[in-house]
Amino acid sequence: MCKNDNIDHYPKFSVLMSLYYKEKPTNLRECFDSLLNQSVLANEWVIVKDGPLNDGLEDILKEYEVHYPNLIKYVEFKSNQGLGLALRAGVPACSHELIARMDTDDICRKDRFEIQLKEFINDEALDICGSHIKEFDTDTDNICAKRKVPLTNDEIVNYQKRRSAYNHMTVMFKKSSVLKSGNYEHAPLMEDDMLWTRMIIAGCKGKNIDDYLVFVRTGLSMISRRGGWSYFKKYSQSRKKVYQLGLASYRDYLFTLIVQFIVALTPKKIRQLIFIKALRS
Repeated sequence: MCKNDNIDHYPKFSVLMSLYYKEKPTNLRECFDSLLNQSVLANEWVIVKDGPLNDGLEDILKEYEVHYPNLIKYVEFKSNQGLGLALRAGVPACSHELIARMDTDDICRKDRFEIQLKEFINDEALDICGSHIKEFDTDTDNICAKRKVPLTNDEIVNYQKRRSAYNHMTVMFKKSSVLKSGNYEHAPLMEDDMLWTRMIIAGCKGKNIDDYLVFVRTGLSMISRRGGWSYFKKYSQSRKKVYQLGLASYRDYLFTLIVQFIVALTPKKIRQLIFIKALRS
């Protein structure tokens, strides 16, 4: 498993992923290969099977099990529970204090984990660490957008009042800090956002690295999921809870509702331009 001689100098850590049947097998393979190409490798992958998977996904899982025995640990649900409840079950299943979140269709830069582990080594008070992202549609050589996030803890707290202060697929966090904050919850489309809010309220310390450590698969399908009345209702319910928990002011709450109402109900092509030109860099 070890690709570098200095791996013993780094803390052990888990990678946490939720997998369900709509994932494309080719995307899953690219994700796994990026995890195996890291300068510091994870000690385990905890994969939550959120309901039955198709044969293509199961075949890939079996292939990696054969080549990398004892690496993958499963948490299995008989039916789809949704991302929040899947991750809620996955966190306590992780064997190590440090957990790296990952989406099964994204790609890690080869030094992602090494850079984040160093942050936790250098700051024992750190609870969560993320980074910027580069977004692509079909090929990581063809970047269509970037999303930058605030860097310092104070900036993160202020930013979270109106928008998500972390790119969820980039974060590494302490298991104990997540559990202390209440763990993930069922909050459709806003599962990670609600966790960041409750971690901030619990006094957890965070930072984002001023670099792009993960390539995120995006495109019209992702943007279309972030539109329509159904999406707006789910989003507004979560932002209302951020306000009720006391992190955001009523002014912050109204501002986010107005912005998301406009974005969610615009036609797809216009929404794409808004995401790329206004909400991304």
